Amino acid sequence: MAAEKAKNVAKDVVNQPLTPNFTAKDYSSFFLAGALCCTLSHGAMTPIDVVKTRIQIDPAMKGMSLLSGGRSIVAKEGVAGLLTGFGPTAVGYLLQGGAKFSLYDYFKKELVEFSGSRENAVKNRTAIYLGGAAIAEFFADILLTPLEATRIRLVSNPKYANGLVSGLTKIATTEGVSSLYAGFLPILLKQVPYAIGQFTVNERCTEFIYNQMTPETKANLSPTSQFGITLGSGIVAGFAAAILSHPADTILSQINKGHGPKGSMVYRLVTLGKEAGVTGLFAGLGPRMVMTAGLVASQFLLYSNIKSALGAKPGIEIHKEEAA
Repeated sequence: MAAEKAKNVAKDVVNQPLTPNFTAKDYSSFFLAGALCCTLSHGAMTPIDVVKTRIQIDPAMKGMSLLSGGRSIVAKEGVAGLLTGFGPTAVGYLLQGGAKFSLYDYFKKELVEFSGSRENAVKNRTAIYLGGAAIAEFFADILLTPLEATRIRLVSNPKYANGLVSGLTKIATTEGVSSLYAGFLPILLKQVPYAIGQFTVNERCTEFIYNQMTPETKANLSPTSQFGITLGSGIVAGFAAAILSHPADTILSQINKGHGPKGSMVYRLVTLGKEAGVTGLFAGLGPRMVMTAGLVASQFLLYSNIKSALGAKPGIEIHKEEAA
């Protein structure tokens, strides 16, 4: 009798689907949760992003700290100067965030299925995180690029246009629609490492923290402890995302301001990189690390809570469990 019961349990495990069956409603919830968490977090960080971008592209602000840079902008343009580019930021990351988070869950599921078994998925989990993040970000950046070009143009020259619609229209009519995608390659070079740092480091940090606990501790975690784990993992992931993506972020700011030589995008990227040097490429990294840590941590907190509120299924977890 016991042998027959064990056989039935083993049969149920074999027949159990490798991943959840996400429905169209689930993916729409993933998109909405990602869209809201990214537009809220990026919108709130607009003042820091303005200071960071000015430090990257304005010689008069080179070397300034976040605080001194903010004071300089307020002194010249008033407090409103810190909100320059808010429209493109909010709309751009509404679209990009929805696509990135929902597609990450989609491609993570597909890659787990492709691995053939949970054991293989756990063994190759880092590759799954990297692949899912990179593919998701590629498609998300198609939506983001025109709005990011407009944002940087407005931040670098507040008098260029009055806002999102006028700025986007002016670039398209005076320079051609293709100019809105002039920064697509550097955006990929910036955002793909960013997404890899964001998702992969967060997953591995969370796994590391949980593996330091006994099964009893994990089973009885308080909401405050869970909040702390998500926050801490998000902050570390934010630091990693900032460092990995910052050189391309600096070059992107220069390209969208209209700086650099003419020629192919690859030639422009290489030339601007050489001109900037290591120091120039990492100008403004401090403010951006502060901004990115806040962005990534808040996004993971918001994403999980919004998904739960929408009644969506939780994501797929392929962490390796080790005895504490």
